[in-house]
Amino acid sequence: MSGTGRLIGPVLYLDALAEDGLHLAALFIAAGGQVPAEIEAGGASAAPVRIASYRRAEIWRARFRLPVQGGSYRWNGTEFQVAGIGEGDLRLAYVSCNGEETGDMEREGSERNAMWARLRRAHADAPFALLLHGGDQVYADEVTDGHELTADWPAHYPEAPSAEELEALNTHLRERFLLRYAAIYAAPDLAWLAARIPSLMQWDDHDICDGWGSLPRAATASAVGRTLFSAAREAYLVFQAAAAEGDLPPRFADPSGGHLGWSIQGGGLRLFAPDLRSERGRRQVMGGPGWAAAEAERDRDCAGRTFLLSSVPLLGPRLSILEFLMMAVPHMQKYEDDLRDQWQSRAHRAEWRRMLRLVQDIAARDGQDVTAISGEIHLATRAEMSMSGGRVLHQLVASGIAHRAPPAAWARTLGTLASLGEAPLPGHPIRIRPLPGQRHRYAAERNYLMLERRDGAWQARWELEESGATPPLPL
Repeated sequence: MSGTGRLIGPVLYLDALAEDGLHLAALFIAAGGQVPAEIEAGGASAAPVRIASYRRAEIWRARFRLPVQGGSYRWNGTEFQVAGIGEGDLRLAYVSCNGEETGDMEREGSERNAMWARLRRAHADAPFALLLHGGDQVYADEVTDGHELTADWPAHYPEAPSAEELEALNTHLRERFLLRYAAIYAAPDLAWLAARIPSLMQWDDHDICDGWGSLPRAATASAVGRTLFSAAREAYLVFQAAAAEGDLPPRFADPSGGHLGWSIQGGGLRLFAPDLRSERGRRQVMGGPGWAAAEAERDRDCAGRTFLLSSVPLLGPRLSILEFLMMAVPHMQKYEDDLRDQWQSRAHRAEWRRMLRLVQDIAARDGQDVTAISGEIHLATRAEMSMSGGRVLHQLVASGIAHRAPPAAWARTLGTLASLGEAPLPGHPIRIRPLPGQRHRYAAERNYLMLERRDGAWQARWELEESGATPPLPL
């Protein structure tokens, strides 16, 4: 896939949802000294400003506003229609895992992006107001290749590299992050969608490197590890939020970017995405600031539907047995960090309970309903947890939009594990359920999720690569 060399964009992001309209940002990746044209919207013009510079390209952003009910903007002679986020009927799309760990840049485009093409057709039939990206927007595992400090990351790395070596590594990593984001945003179907549907993005481990936060602390806390995290964080701000250091949009809870949790509220809808990576360690999912932001959301009045975006599934099967077996078998221990990534890991059980109680508290407030959405596992599934007052917490998992599905046998293994049941909160059992119209608990097909509000009622449907669209699931 090719990225730089031509102007890429506009890629739309929702900065804020307010009474005076949709506050949007449009991102451009420009090579060869190009300067993007102004955006025209609502009788006003917005000139792009440069927010980052790379050897191969410069990154530009224009901020502008459209009515809450939606509208159009013009750029470079083309008019782009954007759906609004009002109180009436509404459609949202959710995707995750847009890539693969190895060889993703060399994949043939029509195969890699087949589900993006299908999502494009779905938007043409009935527009989506928002495109929610639930993690692993890029697979950056190979950005560490080609530099001597990270040639064998994370197994080996120098303990005391010089400042000059670290600066050279930072440059190497920045340029390779650029190439991956540029290649993805240049793909025709995603480019078409991204210019018409504002995106909201939440990062996960592959946006940094496989297993970030669940790797040994000696690696992630090393000078090389911190350089990698810094380059990945800058890439997230630039390419997933159209932002720069000290210039985050108002939806982010921490203006300094110490953690990257955010929320959007309006139109009978709240989207809350805690950051499960910035503060993560082998025995910690979120730190103090992240939990403070989550508790502030818990205490906020928000009539309507809250969608909690948890980059790893909030409701899942009992993993302690699988963790024990993997640690007991030497050649399986390399997969231990994959299980440590999950809320259900033995290492995170107390925090898992804390988050589940927090979600219950949100649902207990008058006029609020809560649904959890996740990606990460390269399968589609759903789960339910009973809550007080006869309510049910639905967990919807859609993963991945481009990552090819694992073998069906692995999906069956997880299904068997799920049959054992799990109840981290006494009296509130978790059950993994098949998707509507499916026989098995986990669907081993590429997929994305559609969330629809019709006449005030929400429903969910999955689009599966082989099976097609599922029947709707009332929420």
